[in-house]
Amino acid sequence: MRLRRVVVTGLGAITPIGNTVSAFWDNLLRGVSGAGPITLFDASKFKTQFACEVKGYQAENYYDVKEMRKYDRHVQFALLATKEAIGDAAFEEGSIDLDRAGVIFSTGIGGIMSYERDIADYLQNPDVPRFNPFFVTRMIANMAAGHISMQYSFRGPNFGVVSACASSTHAIGLACDQIRLGRADIMITGGTEAPISTSGIGGFNSMRALSTRNDEYQTASRPLSGSRDGFVLGEGAGCLILEEYEHAVKRGAHIYAEVAGMGASADAYHMTATHPDGLGATLVMRNALKDAELTVDDIDYINIHGTSTPNGDPSEIKAIQKVFGEAAKKLNISSTKSMTGHLMGATGAVEAIASILSIVNDVVPPTINHKDGDEDPEIDYSLNFTFNVPQKRLVRAAMSNTFGFGGHNATLIFKKFEG
Repeated sequence: MRLRRVVVTGLGAITPIGNTVSAFWDNLLRGVSGAGPITLFDASKFKTQFACEVKGYQAENYYDVKEMRKYDRHVQFALLATKEAIGDAAFEEGSIDLDRAGVIFSTGIGGIMSYERDIADYLQNPDVPRFNPFFVTRMIANMAAGHISMQYSFRGPNFGVVSACASSTHAIGLACDQIRLGRADIMITGGTEAPISTSGIGGFNSMRALSTRNDEYQTASRPLSGSRDGFVLGEGAGCLILEEYEHAVKRGAHIYAEVAGMGASADAYHMTATHPDGLGATLVMRNALKDAELTVDDIDYINIHGTSTPNGDPSEIKAIQKVFGEAAKKLNISSTKSMTGHLMGATGAVEAIASILSIVNDVVPPTINHKDGDEDPEIDYSLNFTFNVPQKRLVRAAMSNTFGFGGHNATLIFKKFEG
């Protein structure tokens, strides 16, 4: 069976460093940190008092009262990113067969803020078991995909994907497969997350997963540096419009890049820790290369998972060296989480956008917050980690890695579009 080609024709994003794709990309290249003191709740008693929040966002500026009752914050972000992406794709009225346009959208945690709020309301008067009628629908993880399809009348394949921090990479890969296999012509895909809450911060603090550099919050996310002490929690959403190649060409769409391939694997090792030798990471990158029918010499840039955790960063670099061998020294490698923080279920989509724009613009965004002398003996610094400043270079193909709690690994490869 001949698989159909899949291209990217629209992008949308709302992130801690920009509420549009253009602002996000500009701030990536400027090396802007999205970290700041938490404003969404009183975090003064928590070990971590900062996060990467979306800046200047007021829901009432985008949604009416009825909509705000229905949409958890993560769904609000998903709808805004989708609106930008659909506008970017510039569909003309009547140019889409709505039966063949689908939505696969992910989240790692879902409506945790709504869950907290409604449980707190109930506990104030537990003798009267009343819950908000939107309690369940604001909380469950499939509702971003559902609301997107309802808003735009997309009736094709529709579901959510949950694999922790690998969620939106899996979502994009599965959306690509719907088009490859002829089940759809257009797929709206990506991920969204709004986890900056008392239980989000408190839960990750209890696991010792978060940085606690409250006095140095703007430089706290420092992937690949010896002094890293955990990730910085982030929020936001990323959306990609995927389209069958001939369908896109027929309507004269602007094509950003081609989806070359996707890989998936499991560490089968630990609930939260990556395998110390990067076994699952090694397998997922090899699977992606095989699916894309590319070699290690074809990849110019890797947007690594690179969360700034003590154990995760070295294992990923070891895996890259196993997969790429001597070709690893020809790569540019960077972690944009040094700027955005970790957007959990949205991180794969946002980093896919960064990877695509690196191909379009032939420039690699940096890993910020690294200082000379702050090295980790477990990491080989002969590799090009693109520290602190962007680097211009030809980017023919870019790889994006995401790894999730539970040992879930997912990798996407995008390549320059050639008609």
